[in-house]
Amino acid sequence: MQHVMDMRVVKMPAGCGAFIEGVDLSRDITPEEFAFVKKAWDENLVLVFRGQNISEDAQLRFASRFGPLGDRKIAPDKLKERAEGVKQVNPKILLVSNIKENGKAIGAFGDGEMWFHIDSGYSSKPYLYTFIYGVVLPSTGGNTLFSNMYKAAEAVPAKLRERLKGRRALHIHEYKRNEKVDLSADISGVPHFWHPLFIKHPSTGRESLFVDRLMTQAIEGLDPAESDDILAQLYDIGERKEFIYEHVWQLNDFVMWDNLATIHARTWFPPEEQRLLRRCTVDGSGVSGYGE
Repeated sequence: MQHVMDMRVVKMPAGCGAFIEGVDLSRDITPEEFAFVKKAWDENLVLVFRGQNISEDAQLRFASRFGPLGDRKIAPDKLKERAEGVKQVNPKILLVSNIKENGKAIGAFGDGEMWFHIDSGYSSKPYLYTFIYGVVLPSTGGNTLFSNMYKAAEAVPAKLRERLKGRRALHIHEYKRNEKVDLSADISGVPHFWHPLFIKHPSTGRESLFVDRLMTQAIEGLDPAESDDILAQLYDIGERKEFIYEHVWQLNDFVMWDNLATIHARTWFPPEEQRLLRRCTVDGSGVSGYGE
């Protein structure tokens, strides 16, 4: 029988992230082990468990210890082809994959580079946590980059922070990976929501910069040119090298991250090689502005 005393946190030499050693996630962890993991998670934002043999059911059971499981977001009809795979049959599971069977994608968001983003940041209640298991991996690339948005919030210059006090930003998603939405077109049928630029994390109470390059596209009350200029500054702050942990995947890695305190991206990988990650989430209850 394993014991919490066998567990160890190995912090990354980066802006966030830690390996957790000495735990088997295929079994139900004890309350003491859960408390150990949760404390490490709040401190490090991204946790990596190597060499796990975890079924879909076990993954969902583990994730549900942290809150109500989230449903996979269903794209509007005109965008559904980009998001719905033929093997995505469990509403709690998203298959992040480029694999096709009989010419049809088994999952979604499969190929190439993906810009920094927040999972479901375009919805009224973004996911609180994300959990992913590595099932099939390419020989190179497809790494996941995580950036610490607590540190990013602290790095916003005081003058710019004052300019943005109380403002919201538009998060919008056309289920693309490295391309902006055209805001001059009709966006009424595209998933979108306005969130505060600086949010209070519901679990830790800390301030997080809630901005990402892929989905955050306009700042409330500013003309387009100023909005674009400020967002470019915020993207660059959020993507500073010193805030980032780059996860190089190994088979059977289990990675979990705080979706309200980080942004994440994917590096390019050979399109002829297969990649499959199994994702589930924990629902959030909405976000509020820091200091409100």
